[in-house]
Parts: sequence; structure tokens; C-alpha cells
Amino acid sequence: MGSVERAILLEHYNGKLPFWLSPRQAIVCPISKKSEEYAKQVKNKIHEAGYYVDADITDRKIDKKMREAQMAQYNYILVVGENEAATGKVSVMIRDSPAHAVKSIEDLLEEFKIKAAEYQ
Repeated sequence: MGSVERAILLEHYNGKLPFWLSPRQAIVCPISKKSEEYAKQVKNKIHEAGYYVDADITDRKIDKKMREAQMAQYNYILVVGENEAATGKVSVMIRDSPAHAVKSIEDLLEEFKIKAAEYQ
């Protein structure tokens, strides 16, 4: 894409790029040091499936991690703690939605696949 096209897209979407186009599709935020290893596993599974994902493995509090992820315009913020690690799931927050849900990684990857295929 040229610079004119990028500018038009950014203006059209008000800086909030859709999932299929976003360079910040998801971020995994562990609640504590105990869940960092699981956060890395989740990140690797999503990355291996072909999606762009980061993990915030800093020692900051979860509120700060989530706020910074929202400011950076990540489409999905995935919060993991000891409960999620024990069940193999993730707590999912979508950028423009106040609701959140707990999903398995397989269900989340299926949702990503649908969003990418439908250009959402």
C-alpha cells in the first residue's frame, strides 16, 4: 500500500484498524508471575496459527497492562491467570466491546479465522 492508501484507511477507521488489517491483533496479559509461562504458551499457539500477538510480561499490575493495551488499539486483550492456566482457557476482551468472555484457545483461533476470512 502507498502512503495515500494508508492515510485513507487510518482516517476511515479512526485509527482503529479492523482485525484482518491490524498490526496489533492480540496481546496476552498475565495477571501475575505465576501465569507468565502460560501467557507465553498462549502467545506461541496464536503466533503459530499465523496471527500477530504480543505478550506483556512486565511486572506491572494488570490494570496498567490492560490500559496500555487499550491505548495501543489492540483488537483483542487476552487476560490469563492461574484459573485460566488450570483450565486451558483465556479471558477475552474485545477492543470496542465492554463485555468479556472466557474461551478455549481453539475457539478463539476459530473466531480469529472467521474475522480474517470475512475481512472484519
